[in-house]
Amino acid sequence: MNWFFSPTRRAALASLLGLSALAEAGHAWAQQPVLRIGYQKAASLFVLQKAQGTLEKKLQPLGFGVKWVEFPAGPQLLEGLNVGAVDVGYVGEAPPIFAQAAGARFVYIGHDPAAPRAEAILVPKDSPLRSVADLKGRKVALNKGSNVHYLLVKQLEKHGLALSDIQPVYLAPADGRAAFESKSVDAWVVWDPFQAAAEKSIGARVLADGTGAPGTPDVVNNYQYYLGERGFVARHPQVIEAVFADAVERGIWLKKNLRQAAELIAPLQGLPVDVVELALRRYEFNVKPITREVAADQQRIADTFHALKLIPKPIQVSDAVVIARP
Repeated sequence: MNWFFSPTRRAALASLLGLSALAEAGHAWAQQPVLRIGYQKAASLFVLQKAQGTLEKKLQPLGFGVKWVEFPAGPQLLEGLNVGAVDVGYVGEAPPIFAQAAGARFVYIGHDPAAPRAEAILVPKDSPLRSVADLKGRKVALNKGSNVHYLLVKQLEKHGLALSDIQPVYLAPADGRAAFESKSVDAWVVWDPFQAAAEKSIGARVLADGTGAPGTPDVVNNYQYYLGERGFVARHPQVIEAVFADAVERGIWLKKNLRQAAELIAPLQGLPVDVVELALRRYEFNVKPITREVAADQQRIADTFHALKLIPKPIQVSDAVVIARP
């Protein structure tokens, strides 16, 4: 049975969305066209846009309303996109790779600039570990098949190690945090805002993030992607343009007003303001169209996941990419 699109997960998604059946999710609202946006609470810019209602104002001249559909994580969001429950979503690098390998129907339509500091290998503040090379033989918690899985692989490679040289412990973020605090693992690989929360609340220390040494390329880029249902993107390019325009404007405002933005976003994410502010500092919110270079970076991650047998077959990321025109 395909885990990503199993009947159990379909039923869970139907419950999540409050729909009587997933087939109904693709029906347009009779009153007016609606852009259905899939988002996660960790997607700070979308949370800000929803709170401020700016996208609704941007789409009003086009005759479109906005319906915000919350998902607990990227895989569920991609499944919602595949079955027609949402039109546009925003996720990290890993979920689209798994979704494409499972046959999901979507296209990459944009990306935010690289954020290599927004994911990291953390160790307790009193840990004797001082280098990624020190992880040899150690227990390292991470979310399997996530963007940080790729970060860990690349950092280990950089220091002459492989996954087989450590003891991976595959845990979701909440369980990873518990294992990290109890010191049943030696390190934890995680992304913001979980990373910022661990730094602020328990003094976790960054052993390594996605950045490279001064003057060298970053180890990973950690892009964030805007995805769309292929048919919707083709039919409504002006709506996509409006989404991007609002994202750019709100991103500029956010970076100029970090504290105020954090104060708006924090209660919606259930996090302290200083944690949200730290996480916001590590992202650049300035959506750009997908380029061949960005698609090639995503292809490298897909190839790595296939080599690790995390996906069952090789994929061509370019099959699901709307490449920017020169």
